[in-house]
Amino acid sequence: MSQLHGARILMYSHDTFGLGHLRRCRTIAHALVEHYSGLSILIISGSAIAGAFDFRARVDFVKIPSVIKLRNGEYTSLDKHIDLSDTIRMRKSIIRHTAESFKPDIFIVDKEPMGLQGEITDTLAYLKSCGTTLILGLRDVMDAPRLLAAEWKRKDLIRKIDETYDHVWVYGPENFYDPMVGLDIPDTIRQRTTFVGFLKRQALHKELSTHKQAGDYILVTTGGGGDGVSLIRGVMNAYAQDPDLTYKALIVLGPYMPGKERSEFVDNGESLTHVEVIDFDSRMEELIASSKAVVSMGGYNTFCEILSFDKPALIIPRTTPREEQLLRTQRAAQLGMVDMLLPTDADDANKMAAALKALPSRPLPSERSQEYKLDGLTNLLLNIGRIFQSRNANKERVSA
Repeated sequence: MSQLHGARILMYSHDTFGLGHLRRCRTIAHALVEHYSGLSILIISGSAIAGAFDFRARVDFVKIPSVIKLRNGEYTSLDKHIDLSDTIRMRKSIIRHTAESFKPDIFIVDKEPMGLQGEITDTLAYLKSCGTTLILGLRDVMDAPRLLAAEWKRKDLIRKIDETYDHVWVYGPENFYDPMVGLDIPDTIRQRTTFVGFLKRQALHKELSTHKQAGDYILVTTGGGGDGVSLIRGVMNAYAQDPDLTYKALIVLGPYMPGKERSEFVDNGESLTHVEVIDFDSRMEELIASSKAVVSMGGYNTFCEILSFDKPALIIPRTTPREEQLLRTQRAAQLGMVDMLLPTDADDANKMAAALKALPSRPLPSERSQEYKLDGLTNLLLNIGRIFQSRNANKERVSA
């Protein structure tokens, strides 16, 4: 363990749909405090269920009012009685005051360069004036190039990233996918961009999930669950229609599964002998690690967990409003890491049943592909160490 006495890192996770941003920030924060003694990390999160997760010592979070992203891509306040503009104004104020009070050495922003509807623009300018090192962290895949280019052009993000950030980190290997492919990215940004690699996950077996199953099982997860209705329905229809599908399945609905469908799936699960349905478990790493195979959508975190725990996987990616999951899953299937079903095929009970029956005996990802490394956290730790060394050297020169 290295020493970073009194060092502080602030992280921003806008969290409007699902759990991906917070879980990624939490993974990074835990790795950092485990490696660097004396380091404190504060995560700003809009997740409505941030408090459901365990955080290590020296990692804490500040909850900002929640905003939900609808399926059509629009946003609304979680509290329907508060106007979205008022919610954004409150979020901006909390974020700015947190930065002023916490005084971070480093500010790491997850995915949204200027925050939700530009809510961290003022905070970024303030921290830059204070000498804080500003880092933008991007997923391995952001969206289809044509969609991302249009969005970034509309928000003038390439210019803003160039003028604001000291580093851009891509949480994936360069030979897997370039999240900025097809965009007119200047060399000044490319020179500050580092592909750190996939973020490896760990299962802390001393903190076993209460939902861990006896014997082998297929884990079915939709992450947050807000957009996972079709996947769950497809799996349950396959079990209902194929009596030869007898491999045990544990279905995790997710905290954002719509209430009507949640009740439907819980009721249907009671009538299916080989299916168990649960709402949510904050220790998904434990459930994936102890499973025989995984059925999921194509989100970043679950994908990293599939690779980390080396599980055969069947992925049914979301295709709208973003194509991120589709592109990630297509690339992973091309490299032999996972099996893929398009949502239209997953709706076919016979095709889904056939894929589920074949899944447990499929080769492990490590047996099918050597095209990936899980060294993201290791590289990230080294990068953080270099940044603090540089900051300390600059302080010594100024005081000399």
